[in-house]
Amino acid sequence: VEEEIMERTLSIVKPDGVAKNLIGEVIKRFEDNGVKVIGMKMISMNKKEAEGFYAVHQGKSFFESLTTFMASGPSVVMVLEGEDAISKTRELMGATDPKQAKEGTLRRQFGTSIERNIVHGSDGPDTAAFEIWYFFNALEIFPTVSPLPFETVSQP
Repeated sequence: VEEEIMERTLSIVKPDGVAKNLIGEVIKRFEDNGVKVIGMKMISMNKKEAEGFYAVHQGKSFFESLTTFMASGPSVVMVLEGEDAISKTRELMGATDPKQAKEGTLRRQFGTSIERNIVHGSDGPDTAAFEIWYFFNALEIFPTVSPLPFETVSQP
């Protein structure tokens, strides 16, 4: 029997998604497709925090406006887990540019521009690891595999 490898990724419902009351819609799309939320919180990034998160894009033409936008209001950050979680969430989100995203994807349905595209998702395992630990510590993540029930743990 082959063991399923659970992959983790980070997703953010961006300030435009929060303002449009799409938090539940985003979560539902992920959960309906076998991706489980194992950590979640609402945050409000300041400009410096947004710059740190998007440091990989420093020096690019969109860096300034992206970080200003991400610091403009609350976001919801989530750690997601599931089989092929990174590719699944990226498929559900759609292309960065809502105009180029496939019909039925979150960005095509709700996004208005490359920047204001409702949702962010890690683009690979290394990025996911950095992004998850940028926002979460180990005590805020609840893996799918639960520990044994209290009754079965032997007491000293």
